Amino acid sequence: MKTTINILLVACVLTACVSRDKNGMILDTPTSGTITVAVDESLKPLIEAEVKAFEGLYHNAHINVVYTSEEDAFSSLLIDSARLAIVTRKMVSTEEKVLSDQKIVPQQLMIARDGVALIVNRENADTTIRLSELKKILEGNPHEESRRQYEVVFDQPNSGIIRFLKDSVASFDSLPEYCFAVNGNKAVVDHVRANPNALGLIDVSWISDPDDSIANSFLRSVKVVAVSEDSVYYQPYQAFIAQKQYPLLRDVIMISREARAGLASGFMAFIASDKGQRIVLTSGLVPATMPIRIVEVNHEPL
Repeated sequence: MKTTINILLVACVLTACVSRDKNGMILDTPTSGTITVAVDESLKPLIEAEVKAFEGLYHNAHINVVYTSEEDAFSSLLIDSARLAIVTRKMVSTEEKVLSDQKIVPQQLMIARDGVALIVNRENADTTIRLSELKKILEGNPHEESRRQYEVVFDQPNSGIIRFLKDSVASFDSLPEYCFAVNGNKAVVDHVRANPNALGLIDVSWISDPDDSIANSFLRSVKVVAVSEDSVYYQPYQAFIAQKQYPLLRDVIMISREARAGLASGFMAFIASDKGQRIVLTSGLVPATMPIRIVEVNHEPL
C-alpha cells in the first residue's frame, strides 16, 4: 500500500513539473515534442539529413517537415501553421510587421551558404554560360549566337530559385513562354534527362553530396553547367562556393516565430552546432557558423 502511494506521489510531482499552455496542453521543449517546419523544397536533401540526425539524438523530438515553395513556407510561418521556416532569404519588412502585430519577434539565423546549379542534358555540348546570357534567356532575349534555344525548367510556380534570379541576375515581371515549372527538383532533373534542349535550375544540395546515391544518380544523368561572371567559369563546387567565386550564391536561413525556448529553438541550436554544421559540410554546402579549411591538392608527380 505504501509503495502504491509513493508511486502516485511521484506521478503527481512529474505531472506538475510538465509545462502546459493556457489550454492545458503539454508544451514542447528544446529536445522533445512535435512541431511543424515549412521548408523550401529545394533544400530537401540538407534538411532531411539534419532532421534524421536530430531525431536520432533526441528520441522524443518529432519534426514534421512540409516541403513546399519558398512563398508558401513564408505564408505558413506568418499564419502560424509552421513554427519554423527554412528558406533562402530573410524576412522583408512587411512580413516582419505581420509577426510584430502578433507580438512576435522572429529569430533569423543563417545556417549555410548555398547555390543555384544549372544542368543540361548529357547530349548537350554547351556546358558553359555567362551570366549575361542567362539574364537574356530569363528576360526573353537570348543571344542570337546561342547554339540552341533552351526551354528553361524550374522547381515550383512560386520558386525561391526564380525569386533569387530575379533579385540578383535578371529583371522581369513574367518569364518568357519557354520557361515553366514542374513539381520539385527531382522532376527538374527528370525533365532535363529526357529533353536535349532543356536548361534546368536546381539547388546545389541535390547534386553536391558525394555519398548520396540520389545525387550520384543525378550527376550520371545530366551535365552541370559552369557559370562565368567575367572570363573564368566555375561549377558549383564547395570550394568555389566557400570562396564566393561561383556566381549564383545564396544563403540558407532558418526563421522561427517561437516566443520561448521550445523545439524550434532546440532544432535551430542543433543545426548551428558543430554536429549540425558538419552535416552541412558533408552535404556539399558551406557551413555558416563554423570555420572551414580549403585544401588544394597537387596532382603532379613528386
